[in-house]
Amino acid sequence: MTRALQAQRKEPLSGETRSAVIFLHGYGANGADLMGLADPLAEHMPDTLFLAPDAPEDCAGAPMGFQWFPIPWIDESSEEEASQGLALAAADLDAFLDGVMVDEDLLPEQVMLLGFSQGTMMALHVAPRREDPVAGVVAFSGRLLEPELLEDEVVSRPPVLLIHGDADEVVPIDSLPKAAQALQDAGWTEVYAHVMKGTGHGIAPDGLSVALAFMQDRLGLS
Repeated sequence: MTRALQAQRKEPLSGETRSAVIFLHGYGANGADLMGLADPLAEHMPDTLFLAPDAPEDCAGAPMGFQWFPIPWIDESSEEEASQGLALAAADLDAFLDGVMVDEDLLPEQVMLLGFSQGTMMALHVAPRREDPVAGVVAFSGRLLEPELLEDEVVSRPPVLLIHGDADEVVPIDSLPKAAQALQDAGWTEVYAHVMKGTGHGIAPDGLSVALAFMQDRLGLS
């Protein structure tokens, strides 16, 4: 039984939905946290619907926010609880994506995932295990979970853009090359990377510009 995800929503500027970007927020935040990105992106993606679901669990480490799954070194949960939480949240996100495609009459190649931090972990975990590849994954400031399982569990290989600040104090910058290597080892041919110079755990303008170009290209908007 999956949990229904509640989502913030910004309609396409054109009034016609031809693609969708799904924002996946970080630990302790909520969907509204990333919806601020929709305004600058929408100018260049007028036929795109933007959705930002809240993660399914209340966050022990940030009482006003949500989490996709527990993080042991932050909330003193066990590794087993974290693993179970990831599996449950993955099923929730899968069901949410299926619902979006049905409700909005979109094909997988018209849907883009953009994650930040724990949201990136979710995107990089869920997208490769879906039967039909989404248009792509923009992965800000996160890491690839369980890389040792990827080669055996991968079903589809959507293009991936890894973006990380070289001054990230929360998720180390070396998570980017580790993720890139694991993806390539699992058969990916389209893995791209951008390092935001002098940027901590956040999204800088240059990173957002690179993400925009990637999304326009993969969604056939450019």
